[in-house]
Amino acid sequence: MSLVARSLDETTTDTWRRVLQQIPTLFGRLVFMSSLRDLETNRYEHPSLSSYVDPYDMDRTLCHSHHQVFSQWINSSLAEQKEDLENYERNSGDRRVLQQYRDLVPPKAREVERQLYLTDLEMLMALMR
Repeated sequence: MSLVARSLDETTTDTWRRVLQQIPTLFGRLVFMSSLRDLETNRYEHPSLSSYVDPYDMDRTLCHSHHQVFSQWINSSLAEQKEDLENYERNSGDRRVLQQYRDLVPPKAREVERQLYLTDLEMLMALMR
């Protein structure tokens, strides 16, 4: 499955794929995807997509993409997650996001996925201290 829902045309899908591929780490993609969600409305928006994708399709597509990135993260081994997280910190220089790690979980994540993510990330943060 692609990183975007089928409702987008091929050009838009390719553009979105390139946007995500520019982010060098999986954790960075997770941070980016969560930044597109308005926590008050729980809807996703992206400025460059809004000009040619209807708001409903954009929200659904970005929500789906967020969940796919999240699934890739939780399906990675702890060693891969640790390396990715260290690369994220090295590239971004931003440790503040780790204080808000609970906000990175997509709203459609199942409870078991949420718990796996939280357990793994809390363990990794303890190891990195």
